[in-house]
Order: sequence, then C-alpha cells, then structure tokens
Amino acid sequence: MMKRTRIFMKTHKSAATKIAKSVLTTVFLLCTILYSKAQLAPFQNMYFQNKYIYNPAMAGLDKGLNLNVAYRKQWSSFPGTPETGMITADLKATDKVGLGVNVVNDKAGLIKQTRAVATYAYHLPLNDQDSHLSFGVSLGINDSRVDQNAVNGDPTDMELNRYNELKAYLDGDFGVAYTSSRLYLSASMPNLKSTFANSSDQRIDVDKLLFIGIASYKIPVGDGGNFTLEPLAGLRVVKGYKDIVDVGANFSIDQYGLFFQSIYHSSNSLGFGAGLDQGTYAFNVSYNLETGQLKTYTHGAFELGLKLKLFGK
Repeated sequence: MMKRTRIFMKTHKSAATKIAKSVLTTVFLLCTILYSKAQLAPFQNMYFQNKYIYNPAMAGLDKGLNLNVAYRKQWSSFPGTPETGMITADLKATDKVGLGVNVVNDKAGLIKQTRAVATYAYHLPLNDQDSHLSFGVSLGINDSRVDQNAVNGDPTDMELNRYNELKAYLDGDFGVAYTSSRLYLSASMPNLKSTFANSSDQRIDVDKLLFIGIASYKIPVGDGGNFTLEPLAGLRVVKGYKDIVDVGANFSIDQYGLFFQSIYHSSNSLGFGAGLDQGTYAFNVSYNLETGQLKTYTHGAFELGLKLKLFGK
C-alpha cells in the first residue's frame, strides 16, 4: 500500500511539474507576443516633440541642453502588460556638432530589455540659415533578461536560464535629416544589429524597426499666423512584419503653446495627443487605441512626456 502511495505521489508530482513548465512556457510566449506587438506602436512623442527618439541626426540641432523623459504603459487585464520608460538628453556642442544619450527600458511580462546609446550628429547649414542637412550615428549596448522575480513557476527552467546566459550585444542607429522652418524630411536606420546580422543571439528579434522615414510640413493658419497645422506622413519597415504607414497631423495654438495631434498607423492603431510647450519646458499626454484584433487583449496604451530645455538662450 505504501509503495503504491509513493508511486502515486511521484507520478502526481511529475505531472504537476510538467503542467507548471507548460504554463510557464505559454506565459513566456504570450509575453513575447505582447512585447513584439508593443514595438509596432512607438512613442507618439517621437513624431513632433522629440524626433531624436528615432533619428540620431536630430541630436543637438537646437540650442541648449534638451532633457526628455517619457513613459508608456499598455492598459490590459493580462498581468505583466508592456511598459516602457525612456530618457534622452541632447546638446548642441558647437555650431555644427550635436551630442546625445538615449536610454530605453522595456518590460513585458517576464522580459526586461535595456538599450543605451550615445550619439554624434553633424549639422551642415545650407544657404538658408534656417535650413540644415544633418547626419547622426548612435552606438551602444542592447541587453534583455528574464525577470526571475516575476516567474510564477519553476525558476530553474532551462529555457529561462539559457536566455539569461546571453550577453549584451553592440547595437546602433544611423540617420539623416533635412530641416527648415517649415519642411522636415527624415530617414533613419535604427537597430543596426537586426538589420545587418542574421540573428540577435536567439533573443527576440522580430518586430524591430529596420527603417523609418518621415515627412512633415508646417502650414500657417489664419491671418494672424497664431495657428500652425503640420501634416505628417511616414513609413516604417519592420522585421518580420508588413510595412507600416503612419499618417497624422499636429495642430498648435502658437500664442499659448498648446498643441493637439492625431496619428493613424496602418498596423491598426490610432493615437491622440495634447500638450503644452512653453519653450523652456513642455509636457504632453497621449493615448493609443488599438483598432484591430489586439483590442481584445488591450484597451490601448497611455503615454506621458516631459521636456526641459536648459542653457537655450
């Protein structure tokens, strides 16, 4: 009788272990999907307020030291929903040289990813003093880990440990931009590791931006010129996903520094935003609403941004 009991307990324990590993693997894969999908909806802040987020050529174009902080969290009933924090700092070191630092921390389920790069940009003045042709390159590290504290299962699982054994890898970005008082043309290649390497050491290497191009034009509205409408169109090439078209506009009340914006992404999401820009400081809030199948799992993403300009006079 005791022997049969021990056999039953051993069998039951083995089955429970298999179930736990199966659940853990399922959660890990689902978190991976959510993380990858979250990459398709970038910070809305990057389109108008902080273009340095995606294009290193924009570092240090404006006078002074620009400090930007942004935070985004996806609203979902699923535990471990994606959230992203970002800090950028860029400085106009000389009349033609800009320097910057860009740090991003992503967390989705069990996965945490940190990317930190330093940027050098060169701004070539054109005939018009308000026009520049800019080039920029960023270089730094990219590292991702499984958060063992968030594991609700077998923490000794080989797949998790094998993932954490991977080392941080060298990564970078390249960009070029034309800017004037009204016209903005930009093209950049972020995540160069994903672009030129066949793999990223078995890490999550899908749904990463390989190219992003954006064009916008500022149109004065009204006789007094107190209003500005800036329509925008963009194209994003994403690894392992179809190309994404972005179309939107920013409407600003220049006298008060207020702005309102909306951007539609062909990846089935729509963003709305508003904010205040007083020159030395600015802040913005935005909400990205999923319009496709993913709306079953998430109620969209909420984003906050804050900017401080120092030594800009």
